[in-house]
Amino acid sequence: MAKRAFLSLVSDLADGSGDLGDSGSRTLIERSYTRLRDDIVEGRLLPGEKLRVEHLKARYQVGAGTLREAITRLVSDALVVAEGQRGFRVAPMALADLEDLTRLRLHIEIDALRQSMRRGDAAWRAQLQQAYDELSQFEQPIRPEQSASWEQRNVRFHEALIAACDSPWTMKVLRLLSRHGERYRRRAIGLAESRRDVHAEHRQIFEMAMSGQEARAALALEAHICATPELLARAAVLGGK
Repeated sequence: MAKRAFLSLVSDLADGSGDLGDSGSRTLIERSYTRLRDDIVEGRLLPGEKLRVEHLKARYQVGAGTLREAITRLVSDALVVAEGQRGFRVAPMALADLEDLTRLRLHIEIDALRQSMRRGDAAWRAQLQQAYDELSQFEQPIRPEQSASWEQRNVRFHEALIAACDSPWTMKVLRLLSRHGERYRRRAIGLAESRRDVHAEHRQIFEMAMSGQEARAALALEAHICATPELLARAAVLGGK
């Protein structure tokens, strides 16, 4: 990792966009990662598109080393696919991929919710209340131009639901699944034919969790998680199996 960071810094200095401090180099990488990720999630970089570092340098105004570092992080997020010696491509989007992701998320998140409800105390309920209140401000209804702000609060709400399950690895895995699933959620939000009431779904999960109705909370969460793949399947906007 230290060697890779050094090579990234040398490359940026050669391209005239580097910073002599390690913190500056990290900042450039973080900024590039965020911009690349946003462009992938919001569809400005299309599924399957080749990521040519030499072409992207001008677009993001950073050096090749910084871009490679940022792209490597996106590979870890499953948003970019490495093609051996041939470079990188934006990860494809397909209904089969979303269904696979959904099955795994259901298995992990519903169990985590049950555990969290059993162990949750007053502090957990207060945290969940706050997350729900903040989320509610952005989804009555969800506006496409506010999708990034909504997504941040959506993630916080789902993390608050399972915060008392006391499993750091569960949180890490679910965060990865959430990052990969964000592209699909953004696509679903943008569908003109969608009449889905996401706020009502979240309200039901929240109320069942707060009142200690474990089975009903689990069923509400399952229906909520399954709603996105079902909507996209009906709209036929993704490649099939």
